[in-house]
Amino acid sequence: MKRFSELSPAAYRIAVEKNILQRKLKDALSGVRFAAQKQEDPLPALIYRHNSLIRRTLGQVDMRLQNNKAVSLGLAAPYVNGVLIRPGETFSFWRLVGRCTAKRGFLPGMVLHNGTPGESVGGGMCQFTNLIHWMILHADLTITERHHHDDYDLFPDFGRQVPFGVGTSILYNYLDYRFRNDTCDTYQLLVHSDGEYLRGELRCSARPDHIWHICCEEEYFSRENGVWYRNNRVIRRCVDRETGNERFRALLQAPHARVCYDASYIDPEKIR
Repeated sequence: MKRFSELSPAAYRIAVEKNILQRKLKDALSGVRFAAQKQEDPLPALIYRHNSLIRRTLGQVDMRLQNNKAVSLGLAAPYVNGVLIRPGETFSFWRLVGRCTAKRGFLPGMVLHNGTPGESVGGGMCQFTNLIHWMILHADLTITERHHHDDYDLFPDFGRQVPFGVGTSILYNYLDYRFRNDTCDTYQLLVHSDGEYLRGELRCSARPDHIWHICCEEEYFSRENGVWYRNNRVIRRCVDRETGNERFRALLQAPHARVCYDASYIDPEKIR
């Protein structure tokens, strides 16, 4: 039996608006303190810095959508840049950026629906939360909401900088990316787009005595019943800053993702 949202495009829009309203009401009643104050001057301690290439070779993806994404990311960045996340506060991507509409200048970009690429106004914004999430993994912050599509390997590798499986999936406003500051220090996100890269820094009011490292282990492709899958393990390690000794490690993700692009792009050295 089909869900209501699957009956027609109009039914889908109604379901989306219902979900948006429910999230707004839930937040209003939650008592959560959301980060909102900004500061131009950087906090003294750099925790992590990362640059994310905006236009990438992604199989058969229309470069028009990549160019549109560059515009949308540039519009969104100022809403996040400089935000302070004080002790006890929660960062919410959508509460800062707001709804990505054509009226605000956002353009159609690529989106994913049930493993199939499509396009929608503001599409591609998950690259923004991918950048933030990657930096947050290197800090003593508590991720409270993260959605992902790790069941699908959508695009062949092209200059991959981060392990597969640490991406995010967002949809205004009920699929959000959120983290909470449970420490005694204040954190700050600095982000901007120069048209080629989305550039980010995570800074803090004090330097911790340890460092976080994220690594990929046991990465390979397998063929099962004629279908290709990407497999890997994403590990998070805490290392003492002074001695370099590992304090502990934890498994973050262990994706087993169906490959959605032509198998000719698969690195033959990674096939098992």
